[in-house]
Amino acid sequence: MSLELAKLPSFAGRPGPLLLVIADGVGVAPAGPGNAVTVADTPRLDALEAGELYTELAAHGPAVGLPSDDDMGNSEVGHNALGAGRVFAQGAKLVNQAIGSGAIFETDTWKRVVEHAAHGTLHLLGLHSDGNVHSNLEHLYALLRRAADEGVTSVAVHILHDGRDVDARSALRYIERTESVLAEINAAGADRNFRIASGGGRMKITMDRYGADWPMVERGYRAHTFGEGRPFSSATEAVETMYREADDAGKDTGDQNLAEFVVVDEAGRPVGTMHDGDAVVVFNFRGDRAIEISQAYDDEAFVHFDRSAADRARPHVYFAGMLEYDGDLHVPTHYLVDPPAIDRTVSHYLCAEGVRSFAVSETQKYGHVTYFWNGNRSGYIDRSLETYVEIPSDNVEFDETPAMKVREITAEVIDLLRSGEYRFGRLNFPSGDMVGHTGNLHATVEAMVVIDECVAELAAVIDELEGLLVFTADHGNADIMFTENADGVRSVKTSHTLSPVPFAIHDPNYDGEYRMAPPADAGLANVAATLLNLLGYEAPDDYRPSLIQF
Repeated sequence: MSLELAKLPSFAGRPGPLLLVIADGVGVAPAGPGNAVTVADTPRLDALEAGELYTELAAHGPAVGLPSDDDMGNSEVGHNALGAGRVFAQGAKLVNQAIGSGAIFETDTWKRVVEHAAHGTLHLLGLHSDGNVHSNLEHLYALLRRAADEGVTSVAVHILHDGRDVDARSALRYIERTESVLAEINAAGADRNFRIASGGGRMKITMDRYGADWPMVERGYRAHTFGEGRPFSSATEAVETMYREADDAGKDTGDQNLAEFVVVDEAGRPVGTMHDGDAVVVFNFRGDRAIEISQAYDDEAFVHFDRSAADRARPHVYFAGMLEYDGDLHVPTHYLVDPPAIDRTVSHYLCAEGVRSFAVSETQKYGHVTYFWNGNRSGYIDRSLETYVEIPSDNVEFDETPAMKVREITAEVIDLLRSGEYRFGRLNFPSGDMVGHTGNLHATVEAMVVIDECVAELAAVIDELEGLLVFTADHGNADIMFTENADGVRSVKTSHTLSPVPFAIHDPNYDGEYRMAPPADAGLANVAATLLNLLGYEAPDDYRPSLIQF
C-alpha cells in the first residue's frame, strides 16, 4: 500500500511545529483525596480540560487490543495504538488465542522445550500475578498442565512478585493459588516434581528494562540459575518473613521491592537450579521487562555481567519467550507466539512525506516514543528525517525524585522546537506512571505539579512559534492512588487504572476551522489520524477516524 498522503483541501496546518505531549499514567477519574491528578495544583492542565478542544479517550481493553474491558491498558499497547492509528490484537489476547486453539503447543519451539525437559528440568520464569499487563497466571498454568500431559516430570517455577499491576501486598494469594495447581499436578503422577524454586520482587530482580539497571538482572539471573539468594523452605515462608521484617522496621515494603530468595530442601540445597540441557521459558507476554533476562540466557555475545558462578560455568539451556520481545533485535531467538505485525505507523507516513520529526523521553519511557510508537520496530525509520533523544533516568526509587527528568525533557524539547528544523515532535513525561507505581500519593501529586509547569512552558513556546500542542496520556495510574472499602479502610493502589485519558489541543491561532468531534468509541488509536489532520494531511482510509472535523 502506498505511503503517500493526500493534503487536506482547506487546512495546511499551522506555521509552527506540532508537539504531542504524552503524560504517561495520567488518567481521568472522579476528583477525590486519592486522585493525585486532581489533588495537584495544575492550572495549565485545568485550562486544557476546560477548553473547547478537549475530549477523553478509552485507553484499556478492546480499545488497545486487549481481551476485555476488565484489562488495564499499559504503556506498550498504548503507544502502539497512538502510533499505529489502528487497533491490533495484543499480548494477552494473542496468547489467549494461541492457548485456546492449541496452536501454541503445535509450534516447533514448544516441541523443543518438551524434548529438552524430558531429559532435564523445565524452568518457567515470569511475573507471578493475574494483572494481565506483563503476564497472566492462567498462561503459566496452561503451560504447566500441558507439560505434565506430555510427560515432563520436573518443572521449576521462578516467580517474580508483582505489587504494581495488582495489590501492593498480594503475593501470598498468588503463591497459594500456584501451589494448589502444582500439588494437583504432582498428585496425578508419582514421579512428578513440579515446584516453586526462586523468586523476588519485580523491581529488585530480573525485570529491568532499557538497560537501566543490569545488576538487578544479574541478581535475578543468579537466583534463578544457580540458587544464589536467601534460603527458605517455601515461597510462602520467604514472603511472610520479609513482610514481617519490613513491618518491624516500620517500612511499608510491597511485593515489587522484596529481595530475591531461593527455596531449599531439608539439606539446604536449592530445589531448582539450572543445568546444561534444561529448557527455560519466560511466560511474560509483554516485552520491555523481558528483553534483558532473555538476552542473559540467549545471547552468546552477552557482555553485561559474568554468567558463571564461583564454582560452575554458565549452563547451556534451550531458551524461549512467550513472544518475540524485540522484533528487530530478534530477542529471543525462539518464542511460542508470534507478536502483532504492525505496519504503516504515522511515522512511516510522515517520513514518506519528508516531514522532519523528533522523539524525546528519559530512559524509563524512551522505548515507548520510539520502539512501541513505531510498531515494535527498533531504530529509526529514516535517520535523515528523525531525531531521537534519550535522557538517562536516575537509578533510584522514583518517589524519591518525583520530578524524574521531566524538566530536562522539557528543556531538550524546547531547544528542538526553537531550532526550526522539525515540523512534528513527540515526548513522554514518565512520572505520572513511574511515581504512581510507588503508591506514594504525596510524591505523585508533586510529579503532577511539575508536569503542569512544564506543559505551561511548552505551550508558551508553541505560542511563540505559532504551532500546535496536543496533550494526552497512554493509560491511567496517578488518577487512583488508593481504594477504600465499605469500612473506610484504604489500600494503596500501585497499578494502572481502567480510566479514560485526556485529549486536548492547544492552538493559539484557533479560529473555528475545525471542531472536536470524537466518534462514540474514541480511543488512543484515533489520535494518529488527528495528528495527520493537524499537519494538513488526510488520514489513511483504514486508520481509526480523526477526533476533529473541519
